[in-house]
Amino acid sequence: MKGVILAGGYGTRFLPATKTIPKELLPIIDTPAIDFIVDEMVQSGIKQILIVSSRRKKALEDYFDREIELENTITNPAQLDKLKTSAQTREDVKIYFIRQQEMRGTGHAVLLGKEFLDGPFVLAFPDDIIFSDVPLSQQLMEAYEKTGKSILAVMDCSGEDLSRYGVVEPSGESIDPIFNLKAIVEKPKKGTEPSQFISIGRYLLTPDIFPLLEEGYRSSSDVEYYLTDGLNQLAEQNKLSACQFTGQRYDTGEPFGYLKTITRYALTRKDLKEEYLQFLKVVINNEV
Repeated sequence: MKGVILAGGYGTRFLPATKTIPKELLPIIDTPAIDFIVDEMVQSGIKQILIVSSRRKKALEDYFDREIELENTITNPAQLDKLKTSAQTREDVKIYFIRQQEMRGTGHAVLLGKEFLDGPFVLAFPDDIIFSDVPLSQQLMEAYEKTGKSILAVMDCSGEDLSRYGVVEPSGESIDPIFNLKAIVEKPKKGTEPSQFISIGRYLLTPDIFPLLEEGYRSSSDVEYYLTDGLNQLAEQNKLSACQFTGQRYDTGEPFGYLKTITRYALTRKDLKEEYLQFLKVVINNEV
């Protein structure tokens, strides 16, 4: 199975930094956010990944390439190993790139990967990082093995304001933690949500999605065409399910979520955890 990462967006919530730095390269301490997505896919057995970027994202391609001059100046073996873990020459994954030359929406971006793909694939929006014992991509693969359908990763957000999310409408048929879907409702008004489950940025899609996206994109009068339109058509054909995943989701697509992700990751690091905890205690005590 192959993977696709959509990384063409502008990242305007992080201006002015993202004027020149792709938001996918904003560091979670010393690890660019996109590395967490790549590692999730690799740990799930995915060996080939296509990154859909844009002309403003050349730094992404540079990041996944080798830096020979830097390699030749580093003498510390540990530092050299860290440098090579993201290089295109790493043995556990092959990274490919294609550019979305115009911002025509997520449906159009997925279509750009059609020639690269030869079967079901995992699709990721890199804003969502999941810390889990079982990689999220693997959880979706296991759900696909049970259903043979396209799968959305969803999480229960009972009691929260869901008006800025895509909220799924279950069909009633389920194989815990998997259930079929009737539709996805984007940004429902408060009180009109079809369920408490939101769709997050991870999908396992079958090739059935491509004819729907192609037809929708051709007939759309809007400048941008979105993946949700194709997914809703899959749901109408009873070819779409949802999987309530296990793990903790962090949203790096907005500043506070980004800060929480850094804190969560720092507390998993043996080289940082104790000192960081002491620092947080000092900060909290001084603020109280």
